[in-house]
Amino acid sequence: MGKQMPETATTYLTHFLQKCGGYGVLDGGFATELERLGADLNDPLWSAKCLLTSPHLVRRVHLDYLDAGANIISTASYQATLQGFEAKGFSRDESEDLLTKSVQIAIEARDIYLERCTKDSWDFTETGAGSRRPVLIAASIGSYGAYLADGSEYSGEYGESVTLETLKNFHRRRVQILANAGADLIAFETIPNKLEAQAYAELLDEEGIEIPAWFSFNSKDGINVVSGDSISDCASIADASKQVVAVGINCTPPRYIHGLILSIQEVTDKPIVVYPNSGETYDGVTKQWLSVVLMFAEIRWNDRGRLCIICEKVEGSWSLSVWRVLQNHSKHNQRHSKSAFF
Repeated sequence: MGKQMPETATTYLTHFLQKCGGYGVLDGGFATELERLGADLNDPLWSAKCLLTSPHLVRRVHLDYLDAGANIISTASYQATLQGFEAKGFSRDESEDLLTKSVQIAIEARDIYLERCTKDSWDFTETGAGSRRPVLIAASIGSYGAYLADGSEYSGEYGESVTLETLKNFHRRRVQILANAGADLIAFETIPNKLEAQAYAELLDEEGIEIPAWFSFNSKDGINVVSGDSISDCASIADASKQVVAVGINCTPPRYIHGLILSIQEVTDKPIVVYPNSGETYDGVTKQWLSVVLMFAEIRWNDRGRLCIICEKVEGSWSLSVWRVLQNHSKHNQRHSKSAFF
């Protein structure tokens, strides 16, 4: 599907969500599932390490989420950077190939899944007829802080030496490669500050990126992004970019999501993308999640449409449960015009 956009980026997403019934179900935590399958991610590359050591596990996670009902699967490139691969001794060409590989693996998984659907009638509509559920591939891009692997993606504190140009130069080639690798859209994830959001928006424009993108921010107080910048100011940057087709929140405690969505909706009519964490706190020093809480899915309704909270650290069975709940509420969803990702 890569780079096949009708009319405008926004129209592309609207058509996709209509095919999905007004909402799209995202996959869940990628690294969590890799670890469950036995992968050792104690490495600066984090989940991107598996592009080198165990690409079959990456493909397996994609397939598990597709089997569980996901409409959008994210590539294993969140922490995959040219600088990070080169620090491991890879050449620039080899590093670029690894970024492309992250998209290729996701495409392979989608092809396998759709072939299976056609052959075995895996998906069904409410009438019992076989169907091919719409599936998009999102090329995941983590923040500069994710590359640093020092916890700054959860604080947004990069220091005065990091400027807008610093961030654009860091991300530029990575964005170019992933945009041309065959993904359907780019997911700029866990954006911790307004500066990096501005860098992404300018890159999309300067490089003439043709595929759409979403911006997803993280928050620790339910009002601002983690740097202290206003969520409204950050969402306004996304709203002003013609290539950004959705804006939302990820890697944020579930209790803050409802209020953050309302704040975002004050400044944009673009679809909302939501994938919070499980309520735990990340320790950037030990690189561990602390204070485990019960994972859950929650549906809320308001006069602007469905607000759905699902946990980022969720296994395939939970994704399937959320998908079934949304299916059961599809008639209600049709009475609202606001589309969303969940």
